[in-house]
Amino acid sequence: MTVEIVILAMIAAFLGLRLYSVLGRRAEHEEEPIAGRLDPRRGNPAAPRVVAPAKTENGSATAGTNAGQRELPAVSPAVERGLREIAAADRRFDAFAFVDGARGAYRMILEAYWSGDKDELRQLCDADVYEGFAAAIDARVAAGETLNNRLIRIEDTTITAAGLDGKMARLTVRFRSDIAAVTRDAEGNVVAGSLDDAIESVDIWTFSRDVSSTDPDWLLDETDEG
Repeated sequence: MTVEIVILAMIAAFLGLRLYSVLGRRAEHEEEPIAGRLDPRRGNPAAPRVVAPAKTENGSATAGTNAGQRELPAVSPAVERGLREIAAADRRFDAFAFVDGARGAYRMILEAYWSGDKDELRQLCDADVYEGFAAAIDARVAAGETLNNRLIRIEDTTITAAGLDGKMARLTVRFRSDIAAVTRDAEGNVVAGSLDDAIESVDIWTFSRDVSSTDPDWLLDETDEG
């Protein structure tokens, strides 16, 4: 009887390991940290679809989707034409991946700015935008202030402009988000804001990329407020 129990236990352990080898790997893949694949600078060579927006009832357009794929927010005919131009010039361009990437970059850039991480900002922004962020960080440090901000959620992400300027693709994205913002002085005292009350923020950011380059990176090259 004891031998049979031992054998059954060994079989159960073996089956458990087999299940883990299948389901565990799948779960690890599905739960891959989102930050790495949300960076629009990384491109999406695995999905080189050409965007073909479809008309909505009001005459605007949404980029076409395959079955089971969520749609982009509605875009105007002008944006539709711009997306087609970019997709024609760069077969790796994928509007769906770009919007996901823009959302990830939005979070990473904000968090890098709030924490004063200039190295991260330098990788994500062009020279002019980086210099603006760096100057603001330096001024904050000189004043002895720190930011304790949190991006609560991104409520909406919409492409508001798209097109080619020569070989330079430019995409403007409107982000509507909720941010809890706190500024502290050198002693750690709160001098502005509150983490308990998130405020709505609207940012309009433009990303650019040279479509003739083998570098798939998109960089933030302009910022504005909505």
